[in-house]
Amino acid sequence: MIVAITLLYFGFNFLKGIDFFTTNKKYYAIYQNVDGLTESNQVFLNGLAVGRVSGIEIQQMKNRVVVELEIQSEIIITDSSIARLNGQLLGGRFIQLMMDGHGKVLEPKDTIPSDVAKGLMDFITQNAGPVADMLGNVNIILEGLARNTGRLDTLFMGLQETPVILNRTIRNTNTNMSELTASFKEVAGNLNASLEQLKPTLSNFKTISDSLKMLKLNGTLNRTQESLTKLNQTLDRLNKGDNTMSKLMTEDTLYVNLNKLLLSLDTLAKHFNENPKHFLGPLGKSKAKIERDLARQREKEKK
Repeated sequence: MIVAITLLYFGFNFLKGIDFFTTNKKYYAIYQNVDGLTESNQVFLNGLAVGRVSGIEIQQMKNRVVVELEIQSEIIITDSSIARLNGQLLGGRFIQLMMDGHGKVLEPKDTIPSDVAKGLMDFITQNAGPVADMLGNVNIILEGLARNTGRLDTLFMGLQETPVILNRTIRNTNTNMSELTASFKEVAGNLNASLEQLKPTLSNFKTISDSLKMLKLNGTLNRTQESLTKLNQTLDRLNKGDNTMSKLMTEDTLYVNLNKLLLSLDTLAKHFNENPKHFLGPLGKSKAKIERDLARQREKEKK
């Protein structure tokens, strides 16, 4: 009986996932709500079962649940790992280990950081508000369409009458265009007749214009001829040499006299500078004083 009871105990625990012949390490994870998680639920790493939930304890004073995880000893867990509470849509709950291989290695009995995966209901709850708002907007649009049904019917009836009105307008336009075309032809005929009558007048006007141009050109040529005649007379008088201008152009007497006058003025200026008493009498300066003044002036210029 004792052997049977012992085998029953070990067999029951074995069915629960407890393996008495392996050395596993125990860690802890803390959650606010385990949402149906029970003992013996699996712990997965990359889709492979590497442990199980070995115990669940509620701490009512701290309003949290401490979950004991029994994980295979060869699994290395760091402080950057996450024990995520997850579950299937129609199945049970399980713990999913999320690791990145970095951080400090945790020892047995340490606490693994934890979080809770968002399920389908959470997704529906989060997106229920926007969906409800969108449905409300659709209802408002449908109600507006229902209120405007009468207006749309009136608009469609008006659109049915539009082709009739458009055809009537086109017929009236065609009639008016025919009348306008006939009037335009009549005006064009009258304009052609008027142009035919104006052709002789235009020819006469051209003849008069040409005559006026010729008269104006003849007068200009006559005045030019008179000017050239007077210019030739002037040149002839200059060539004869019996006037002042021709003498200035042909003789150098004026040039010689001007040179003599300039030399006399220069001599007079030098004599006045050397003998001022000859011109100013007792009130003028002597030659020595004039030389001293000139010497002082040259010294100032050198400085």
